Amino acid sequence: MAEILNLLSYTFMQRAILCGIAISFSAALIGVILTLKNYSMIGHGLGEVGFAAICLAVAIGVSPIAFSIPIVIIAAIVIMFISQRKGESADIIIALVATGALALGVIITSFTSGFGTDSYNYMFGSILTMTKSDVILSIVLTILSIAIYIVFYNRLFLITFDEKYAKSCGINVSLYQFLIALITALVVVVGMRMMGTLLISSLIVFPAIIAKKFTTSFKGLVVMSVLTSVLCFLIGILVSFFLNMPTGAGIVFVYIVLLAISSVCCKLAKI
Repeated sequence: MAEILNLLSYTFMQRAILCGIAISFSAALIGVILTLKNYSMIGHGLGEVGFAAICLAVAIGVSPIAFSIPIVIIAAIVIMFISQRKGESADIIIALVATGALALGVIITSFTSGFGTDSYNYMFGSILTMTKSDVILSIVLTILSIAIYIVFYNRLFLITFDEKYAKSCGINVSLYQFLIALITALVVVVGMRMMGTLLISSLIVFPAIIAKKFTTSFKGLVVMSVLTSVLCFLIGILVSFFLNMPTGAGIVFVYIVLLAISSVCCKLAKI
């Protein structure tokens, strides 16, 4: 316990925890909608787009986060638009975008200075390098996510479960699809610093999947998903510290263990 308290006394750790809780909160909120709408892998696709954007930003010498945000937002909107309007499977679109963006990132890197520290940190995550601006951006993102959920809760509920009925009720489904894409893109870009482009989708997928094993109501799923996400982050960051492993990998490890335990408990409860 003394070692943990000593660890929490460092400014970089305080920033990491604040950022991590905020990002985990936001990712869990948007993850519920994306999982129920079968867009759970969009986080992976946008993570690869973010990787390509970061490689290009590093190559031309501009801020990776500022450069990545508009590119990832555009990619999220394009994925949503094509899958909704053109009738294409979301999985196909995401797979095409992900592989294309990853290849582009590798090509950009091969023609420049190779995988530098910045590219490596964004690819695999480096939560201990969080800055004050990262903390502010994470908190603003969380406030925005919560505000959207509170103000548009009923509409988001309808759009998630029955888009046709939502349209018949006069709801502008396209507008809310844009909001969902916007929040998802921001979560991915901000979360890349913590989890890395390769693991950011885990923050979106795991909490909702685990929560679905314990509740069937939409509201209960949202609450359980948020609690699961924040708890796994806090345990994961401690595991990564004591086992000397990357933070993103530590968090995913905790998710996998919790998912396995919850699956076993659910099966035992049905016996």
